[in-house]
Amino acid sequence: MKTITFDLDTIRTLLHLLGVIVWLGGQILMLAIVPTLRNIGGEAPRQVAAAFGRVAWGFFGLIVITGIWNVFAVDLADVSMGYNMAFGIKMLLVLVTGGAAFLHQRATSPGLRAATGALGLLASIVALILGVLMGH
Repeated sequence: MKTITFDLDTIRTLLHLLGVIVWLGGQILMLAIVPTLRNIGGEAPRQVAAAFGRVAWGFFGLIVITGIWNVFAVDLADVSMGYNMAFGIKMLLVLVTGGAAFLHQRATSPGLRAATGALGLLASIVALILGVLMGH
């Protein structure tokens, strides 16, 4: 019988999901509002992106910290080869999304900004999917 408990595992999972919500949700939100910000003109796109970055990086750090905490909560000797493969790919994708976001913030070329933004978003989405699969 399944029971409902509020324990340290629940807190760890909630913090991890909160980080993912802000990191990935913020990327999707920025994708949606940047065209409007460009229409407003001036420094609006850059100022909003900088404000988002100040918030998002803290939550990316929360994802990394709680992700490490998650690793210690799983008995890796008791998981399948598929789980281990998904875990490895997810870790690679976390590095890719962080690296892409870092490059995106520093890119001066519109083409490079578009490519790194798309890569970071795609890596975040696939990492989320793998995380859900690993949780089942």
